[in-house]
Amino acid sequence: MQLSPGLHRIGSDIVACYLVVTDEGSTLVDAGLPGHWKDLAAELASLGRPLDDIRGIVLTHGDSDHIGFAERLRREQGIPVYVGRADAARARGEEKTSPSWGKLRLGPTLRFLGYASRKGGLRTKYLSEVVPVDDGDVLDLPGSPRVTALPGHSPGSIAVHIPAVDAVFVGDGLTTRHVLTGATGPAPAPFTDDPVAALDSLDRVAGTEARWVLPGHGSPWHGGTAEAVRRVHAAASSS
Repeated sequence: MQLSPGLHRIGSDIVACYLVVTDEGSTLVDAGLPGHWKDLAAELASLGRPLDDIRGIVLTHGDSDHIGFAERLRREQGIPVYVGRADAARARGEEKTSPSWGKLRLGPTLRFLGYASRKGGLRTKYLSEVVPVDDGDVLDLPGSPRVTALPGHSPGSIAVHIPAVDAVFVGDGLTTRHVLTGATGPAPAPFTDDPVAALDSLDRVAGTEARWVLPGHGSPWHGGTAEAVRRVHAAASSS
């Protein structure tokens, strides 16, 4: 689904990843779930571009619902996969955590689990190779993605700022649809390792001043970073 010229979403409000399309090729941010492979191929086909138009995959963190089909693209197309240095082991399946689920409602939780199951979420394929990145790195990929450290949800979570499409991709740094409660609007994401650090990190997102704030779960937000971050803090204070 095209959000704006050069900016496309793959997936749904439950789980999503993003494609940035330029004249020099495409950059993929996150890789959703394994079953999103067909959705990616269909989106590229609608643009008249092959899979190898993708020059690189940038993961916002190493959780299973973000690495999805990344290893398949890396293995079959030779596309490099970039991830925050502190999440490299997580993306390779060498480190696993079990953060608290927190509040939930049965209906939304079952919809999330059902969707994840239908999209192959029970057959995670971890990465064999990754390229670690650090805060401040500007990657040699279409759109020149800039890495901003966003520790909290996981130690190596990052935001990916691509000025060419006026967007910052935040993974689970925040959510606009809580997959366990169904609540909508900018708010802290569930399954977060360190909720306090995650909130503190958001000021770094606000500093990008991007119009689009694109999470891994929930509707795309196009009201600017400052307002998105303000609403997350407000939601955290009222919970």
